Amino acid sequence: MSSELPLDGIKVLDVSAVLAAPVAATMLGDFGADVVKVEQPGTGDFTRRHASRPGGRSLQWAQEGRNKRSVTLNLRDPRGRDVLMSMLPHFDVVVTNYRPPTLRRWGMSADKMREVNDRLIVLYITGYGLTGPYADRGAFDRVASAFAGLTYVSGYPESPPVRTGYALIDYMTAYVGAYAVMLALYNRDARGGPGQVIDLALYEAGFRASEDALLQFSVNGVVRERVGNRNLHVVPADDFETADGRRVAFHAGTDSLFTRLVAAMNRPDLTEDTRFATYKARVENQEDLYAVLQEWACKYAAEDLVALLVEYDIPASLVMSIADIAENCHYRERGTFVAADDPDFGRLLLTAPLPRLSETPGRISHLGPKLGEHNREIYQGLLGMTEVEIADLTRDGVI
Repeated sequence: MSSELPLDGIKVLDVSAVLAAPVAATMLGDFGADVVKVEQPGTGDFTRRHASRPGGRSLQWAQEGRNKRSVTLNLRDPRGRDVLMSMLPHFDVVVTNYRPPTLRRWGMSADKMREVNDRLIVLYITGYGLTGPYADRGAFDRVASAFAGLTYVSGYPESPPVRTGYALIDYMTAYVGAYAVMLALYNRDARGGPGQVIDLALYEAGFRASEDALLQFSVNGVVRERVGNRNLHVVPADDFETADGRRVAFHAGTDSLFTRLVAAMNRPDLTEDTRFATYKARVENQEDLYAVLQEWACKYAAEDLVALLVEYDIPASLVMSIADIAENCHYRERGTFVAADDPDFGRLLLTAPLPRLSETPGRISHLGPKLGEHNREIYQGLLGMTEVEIADLTRDGVI
C-alpha cells in the first residue's frame, strides 16, 4: 500500500458554502489534495452554525471541514477579492457555488479567473447552472429535489410528496463534482490539455437518477407517480413490519428469489397458486401477495426474520436507524465509518473516505480546523504578505 495518496500535490481552493460544493472539496481532500477553505471572518462556513459560539467548531464542521486548511477572507470587500485573485496562480482547482449574479459582481466569472491562471480547473456548482433562463436563481437541496422530479415521486399516492430524510442531492452532486474534477485533471495532466470550466447544476445529479421516467414519458406519455415503498413492476419487494414493531426490507422480485422465499416461508402452495405462479401474475396480484407476506413477516422478530431470509440467500436488511448503524458489525469491521479523537468533542464516529482503493486508500489527516487557523501560513507563507499588511487587513475585517 502506497504512503502517497492519488491527489498528493494537487492544490484546491474551496470558495463555497452549503453543501454540495464544499463536500466535493472534502472528497478531494480525503485522497490527498491540499484543500484551502476560504471562510467568512467571524462566522466561517455554514456547517459551523451549530457550534457553541460564532465561528467555532461544530460536529458537522469536524467532518465536512476535515483535511482542509482554513483561511478567513471577506469577499464582499474589494480588497478581499483582490487577495483571492492573488491566490489563484498557486492552485490547480477552484471549487465555488455562489450564484451567477454574485460571481459576476465579485469578478469570479470563469473568464476572469482563468485570465489569472489558464491551467485552472474551476468547478461551479450552482442551483440551475451557468446557462439557461433560470441561471440566476438560487437553490438548495430541497428546491433542487423538487426541480429534479425526485420529490414528486417520493411518498405515498394518497399523501403529499416528501423529500428524502438527508440532503441526498447535495451529496450526490458532491460526488459528481469530485468526479468531474478528476476528469478535468486527467485531461490536463495526463493528456496535456488546458484548464477548463465545470458547469454543474445542483438538480442535475438528482435528475440523472430518474431511471427511465423521461423515456417512458417521451414514448408512452406515462408520468411516474408516487407508489409508496414499492416498485409496481418489481414484486415482491417492500418493507414489512415485524412482531417487535421494527421493519425489515427484502427483495424477492425475480423468479429464482421468489422460489427461495416460498421455501423460507414453507409455503410451496404459493408457487401453485395461479395468482403468484408467474412474474406477470405476481405483478397483477401484488396486493394479495403482499397481504400474505405481511401476515407471515409479523410472526417473527426483525433480527430473526433477517436471519431466516439470509439463510435462504434472499437480500434483506433491517430498516436501520443511525443508532443501528453505529452498532452494526459490518459497518465497523468494513470501516465504512471510522473513530477519531477530537480536542473539543472527544471520541467521534465519522464517515470514512469513499470509495475504498486497495493501494491508495483515502485518509483523514485532521478534522475541521479552527476558523482562520492557517491565515498566516497562507497569506504570509504562500502569498508573501508582510506583518503590516496582514495586521491592516485583519483590523479592517478583510481577513
